[in-house]
Amino acid sequence: MVNLNMTTLTFDTLAYAKKLKSVGFTEAQADAQAETIISLITEQLTTKTDLKELDDSLTYKLKELEDKLTFKLKELEAKMKELETGLKRDMKELEDKLTYKMKELEAKMKEMEFSLEAKIEHTKSETIKWVAAMLVAQAAVIAAMVKLI
Repeated sequence: MVNLNMTTLTFDTLAYAKKLKSVGFTEAQADAQAETIISLITEQLTTKTDLKELDDSLTYKLKELEDKLTFKLKELEAKMKELETGLKRDMKELEDKLTYKMKELEAKMKEMEFSLEAKIEHTKSETIKWVAAMLVAQAAVIAAMVKLI
């Protein structure tokens, strides 16, 4: 008789062999048949020990996987931090370059403003000279006409 503990499966080899003999099997055939069935049952059924070993193995493998993932995550976080630092540095450099370029443009605009103001002032004085010359010429023409009349 074999008693396999899982949900307590009992197989009575003696009773099985007796049944086989009663239907015409020889004693050797009945014993071989009973041993074969027991062998199949013990090989095919999972025991609590088998399940415990599987659980332990899976728990260990899961812990290994978790450790690897934790390690990889920390590596990834370090790389992300490195990238973030690099991006911040690059952004600061760009900001400094833009600030410098803006100051250059402002200086050029001031320079152009002063140049335009000077040209406008020069044009204004040239216009005044021209108008004054015209007034003098007009006065001379009027005086000449008055003498002629």
